[in-house]
Amino acid sequence: MLSVTCIAPVNIAVIKYWGKRDEDLILPLNDSVSATLSTDHLCTKTTITTSDSLTENKIVLNGKEESFENPRLIRCLEEVRKKADAANKCRKDILKWNIKVTTENNFPTAAGLASSASGYACFVYTLACLYGIEDQEISSIARQGSGSACRSLYSGFVQWRKGELPDGSDSIAVQLTPADFWPEMRIIVLVVNDMRKKTSSTGGMSTSVKTSKLLKHRAERCVPEHTAQLVEALKGKDFETFGKITMQDSNQFHAVCLDTFPPCVYMNDTSHAIVTLVHRFNDLKKDIRVAYTFDAGPNACLYLLEKDVPEVLATVNKVFPNDALGSPEYIKGIPVEVSQLPAADEQFCANGQNQLKYIINTRVGEGPKRLA
Repeated sequence: MLSVTCIAPVNIAVIKYWGKRDEDLILPLNDSVSATLSTDHLCTKTTITTSDSLTENKIVLNGKEESFENPRLIRCLEEVRKKADAANKCRKDILKWNIKVTTENNFPTAAGLASSASGYACFVYTLACLYGIEDQEISSIARQGSGSACRSLYSGFVQWRKGELPDGSDSIAVQLTPADFWPEMRIIVLVVNDMRKKTSSTGGMSTSVKTSKLLKHRAERCVPEHTAQLVEALKGKDFETFGKITMQDSNQFHAVCLDTFPPCVYMNDTSHAIVTLVHRFNDLKKDIRVAYTFDAGPNACLYLLEKDVPEVLATVNKVFPNDALGSPEYIKGIPVEVSQLPAADEQFCANGQNQLKYIINTRVGEGPKRLA
């Protein structure tokens, strides 16, 4: 029997992936860029065991056994085995043994927090470690499980290149900057709703490709421009440009969702109140100090620099007061002493009680790693 345990991070896109040119191979219409978040605060942990005594493949997700008859799971397993066989770093008989996968997230699943990305990245990386090929290029395999999973295989800021080849071999992720390149960068996740979303990302994308005229314009014209500008902003640590492009791209992505027929509605009233808060905060500072981005869900990810964390958190706490404020389960991640936060600007007023489930204060982090 062989067993390997690994963890893999969540990534949050600042240039969004939405829409596929090939559904089967999960080839995107456009490039995307994301930040890998610290595994100290958001990660998937996966253990894969293989033995000649296992009679079938099994997977247990967050304590519940699921069907292994998932085409994406099976494809990832087959592709990793094929690469391992070609690399000749593993006994041939081991590649034929069944596997048992036990995987868990320390954050909500299917709630718009990129659980499928970290899940498939962890699955593929753990398989690669099991078969001795963790040092090889495997992002194209992770992509075939969940598109954005390819970005969770690298630390820092990562670009997923859409590629041009029909077989998808050039649709891979590449690291733009290491985790410690911009150490002042912080990410605050405002969890508005941790329930499973009504419209899956896969279903929403498919409908958008079929019905949204805006999506075609976005993929062909807007995203290449946004990507080039954002990469330059990263290189120069230009937060003003970084924040502006991040918010514009998020807004455009959700505009595509509304342009879809029938529309995909992922943001809610609290999400829009967060957008208003961010713009008002930046207006008062006469500078872009914080930027929002929303994936396919209502939860906000705020990008900002470390120096602005206390004032932004104080403002969030004033606009969204919560009975759990002060509890270690409300503001998670990097420790925050609530009593030491500054007073929020008097121009902000409460939007409503207990509209946030909890807050995660985190940073840019490392890629997957083997634990055992």
